[in-house]
Amino acid sequence: MSLPDAFHDIAKRVNNWGRWGAEDELGTLNLITDEVVREAAATVRSGRRVPLALPLEQNGVQTGMIPGRIDPLHVMVQINQELFGPGTVACSDDAVTMGLQAATHWDALPHVSHSGRIYNGRPAGSITAHGGAGFSGIGTVRHLVSRGVLLDVARARGTERLDGGYAVTPEDLDAAEELAGTRVRAGDIVLVRTGQVQVCLAGDRHAYAYPSPGLSIRTPEWFHARDVAAVANDTLTFEVFPPEVDGLWLPVHALDLVEMGMPQGQNWNLEKLSTACGETGRYAFLLSATPEPFAGATGSPVAPVAVL
Repeated sequence: MSLPDAFHDIAKRVNNWGRWGAEDELGTLNLITDEVVREAAATVRSGRRVPLALPLEQNGVQTGMIPGRIDPLHVMVQINQELFGPGTVACSDDAVTMGLQAATHWDALPHVSHSGRIYNGRPAGSITAHGGAGFSGIGTVRHLVSRGVLLDVARARGTERLDGGYAVTPEDLDAAEELAGTRVRAGDIVLVRTGQVQVCLAGDRHAYAYPSPGLSIRTPEWFHARDVAAVANDTLTFEVFPPEVDGLWLPVHALDLVEMGMPQGQNWNLEKLSTACGETGRYAFLLSATPEPFAGATGSPVAPVAVL
């Protein structure tokens, strides 16, 4: 089905094309200024570090639902090999083949397109088989450090995990913000916890993927109003799956990445962070989440760390 008028109406309201210039490739990451990072560093009190990435392993979260997005295939290319002759120091080396969005990752802005366009009005045809993304690929993001805010929607709703197919609304984000005791502000990286990753951690990859709670088509306007720099959550599909509107696939992706120019992350493990924030009563922290700089890639694995 073609994109409905309601989608295009939202797109007009959240559109950031030209906001940072016609040549801009970073989108909302421009909101992370030096001042924002200084204020983020000031949130560190105990120095407690919480890792947020799933392991990169062959039996990972991918089930074949997304063609070509394979879990890591790890092989040893040399084992204790004495490269410089007998008795010299021996080396072991590895190689890996994987989908760059296989596990915990960021989606780059050209990860999706609609109506023949990617962020800032560039043609979708600028993505090629040999060159990848010629504009706003993940390699343009050379550092991603800011204040992170956990919006623990599951906890705010009094549950450990939202039901499969539950659409997280702006009202849910408001409730989680109230629980957090801090207002999301310009340049923040927002982490939305649904609790869905618990299903993955329990070993049921298929149930983790479908049905899944996720962000509603109404949430991009909330993030746009707050000038959020990036958003990540603990699900495979990021947005609610199956979709809210029959036949309307990935509308939140299109609004976030194409219209707003806001990177989004998936498969983040927010369980230990939820526990830490609940214990301390603080839901804002320094977040280090720089993607691997694959030139021309439409996404990249990341090993984010929250520092409280």
